[in-house]
Amino acid sequence: MRPSRETVRRSGPTYFVSSQTVDRRPFFRHERWAVLMQEVLQHYRTVSYLLHAYVVMPDHFHAILSPQESLERAMQNIKGGYSFRARQAFNWKFNIWQAGFSDHRIRDIEDWDRHVDYIRHNPVKSKLCLSSGDYRYLAVNLDPIPQRLKPLILIRSNGGAEAPPLHSQEALHSQEALQSQEALQSQETLQSQETLHSQEALQGQETLRLQDRAKKAAAVSSPGANRMEK
Repeated sequence: MRPSRETVRRSGPTYFVSSQTVDRRPFFRHERWAVLMQEVLQHYRTVSYLLHAYVVMPDHFHAILSPQESLERAMQNIKGGYSFRARQAFNWKFNIWQAGFSDHRIRDIEDWDRHVDYIRHNPVKSKLCLSSGDYRYLAVNLDPIPQRLKPLILIRSNGGAEAPPLHSQEALHSQEALQSQEALQSQETLQSQETLHSQEALQGQETLRLQDRAKKAAAVSSPGANRMEK
């Protein structure tokens, strides 16, 4: 049994959600069905959730949203609201949606970017268009990214920088300390390598001198050298 989802308010979590049509039937391949889906998503925007991005595919949709009350209620509004309007607009008397939906809680800015990119490129990967800009049933950069998901240094509306939380500062300092330690280790490694190369060079020079002395000594002690001296 799937655990119940938490109730969230205006400052609550942000989710990447997906839901499929019944039997994966391509209802949204028809323009008026897809347009109606866009209208429903926009209708409940700000009332039931903040809508950050979405894409309507032939047999499913993806969205990034921040529920105002609960995620269950937000999805009920979208799917139930669409079914109600489809019955009126298309005289449709059968099921439209597969039961349930999938969701993923957005953790940070990297997670946000990854799922926004997924939404943006989904039609291209499915070969519905050559460029995401050509796909009509897609929208990103709608409601702004929640403040809690932004990077550590937040830019205020007046242009000033807002200090990050204390635990974020500590994490930043730890990261800087680690980077400094790694840089110091790299310098020490480089110096050790240079010292080793210098020692090897000196050893090579000493070896050459010894070899030269040995050659001279051999030349002096050879019989031919003695005859020449006589």
